[in-house]
Amino acid sequence: MPAANDRKVVLVTRKTRLEDLIARHLTAAQARFYVEHLGADFSDYEREHEVYRAQRHTTLQVLEQWGRYQVIDRGFLPNFLFGPDDIVAALGQDGVVANTMKYLDDHPLIGLNPDPARHDGILLPFAPREFAKLLPEVAADKRDNQAVTMAEARLNDGQVLYAVNDLFIGARTHVSAIYELAAGGATERQSSSGLIVSTGLGSTAWFKSIVTGSLAIAGSFGGPPPLTGYEALPWDAPELRFAVREPFPSRHSQTNLVCGRLASVDHLRIRSLMAENGVIFSDGIEADRLDFNAGAEVTIGVAARRGRLIV
Repeated sequence: MPAANDRKVVLVTRKTRLEDLIARHLTAAQARFYVEHLGADFSDYEREHEVYRAQRHTTLQVLEQWGRYQVIDRGFLPNFLFGPDDIVAALGQDGVVANTMKYLDDHPLIGLNPDPARHDGILLPFAPREFAKLLPEVAADKRDNQAVTMAEARLNDGQVLYAVNDLFIGARTHVSAIYELAAGGATERQSSSGLIVSTGLGSTAWFKSIVTGSLAIAGSFGGPPPLTGYEALPWDAPELRFAVREPFPSRHSQTNLVCGRLASVDHLRIRSLMAENGVIFSDGIEADRLDFNAGAEVTIGVAARRGRLIV
């Protein structure tokens, strides 16, 4: 390992909503006209952009004093190669941290919150103004870190996708996903809106919303009240949870394997029966996906690699 002050820092940034609007409408004036024509407040986009740009400048000043660094947009993460000794920082929101972490292999990851008034920052414990003091401590391995369990989806053609929050397996469009599911020694054919496989971190997010909705519906039919008995997993829990969304019972589809837990030694196996539009994506980023069409089989379990969030 190189000396602490020789370690390269990779800063992951994101485009603001204003930048995305300008990319779509070509100019800021046309973006303003579009937003205000719909009765929305364009100044909110401008404020967010200015705050993020200022905090990005503060962060870059620290890196210029540090020495070796590289800045990448999060859209380039799938094709970026991190060095084994790199330190990684992500300039929020929380989703930027999660999306960055799944491409790392035990790299220390620093979450920087550019706008605490706008972002809750569960994964963003630090402000950019703290970066200068924090960075030498991280480089010298003198900062504590929180381990984060990740999920792994491995196709039978060798492709692999990791998830920090959750994996979605289903169809791209609003049609039923058709597949064969195997878990805990049982196998059945299903038709549903897809599956969610959640980590401990994800058990507080999308997975929780699925449970909340399911229990609320059950409650309206005389079942238990919402969230009775539900507990989110710790971020480093060595297990996953899965849930089938809107499973449909028919002559050709069953609804027995609709939810469950996967311990570190367990696996979920799913074979696609869809001619087209089958996908697997993680952490809400559909653009970075695996195709999951007829004949493809995926094995899902706890990943050997773990995230390491600086705290």
